Amino acid sequence: MAAMETVPNVVFKTRVRDESVPGPNPYRWQDLTSEEIFKGKKVIVFSLPGAFTPTCSSNHLPRYEELYDEFKALGVDQVICISVNDAFVMFQWGRQQEAKNVFLLPDGNGEFTRKMGMLVDKSNLGFGMRSWRYSMLVNDCKIEKMFVEPGYNDNCPTDPFEVSDADTMLAYLKGNESSGVSEPVKAFVG
Repeated sequence: MAAMETVPNVVFKTRVRDESVPGPNPYRWQDLTSEEIFKGKKVIVFSLPGAFTPTCSSNHLPRYEELYDEFKALGVDQVICISVNDAFVMFQWGRQQEAKNVFLLPDGNGEFTRKMGMLVDKSNLGFGMRSWRYSMLVNDCKIEKMFVEPGYNDNCPTDPFEVSDADTMLAYLKGNESSGVSEPVKAFVG
């Protein structure tokens, strides 16, 4: 992959609160495109195998949530968690996690994840197709930096969590801030 690759152009199926919707569940479907999410913004994305899974719930999401203000202070417009789960699962996980800052973006069909080259088979766990764990810094639709967990493969017996964490991303942002240099994106794994 060449330096400064562009994020895949997909349509995410999201649910948004809409008080004009009658009944006890005032939400409606809303399509959200990659361009709407990334154009003209500096965005941190981290992707994980699934909502409600142990590492994702105990560390990955909570730490990004915890460091949100520090990311904002370094010029990040939004922090997004993508998972190959549907909008309903992502919503309930967000409620359970009390996520207030990180935007939980459902990639229910795995289209974004597949186009990123990060879709792996996790049938050994009964998960089907899911995302490999990674994080990236996206600047105006361009991938500036990716951190991909080692050992990328189908039916991996482990779930590596070494480089896609919030602290690694924070250190990268702080290092770039002091050097003023933008590092080219490394090749995708896969």
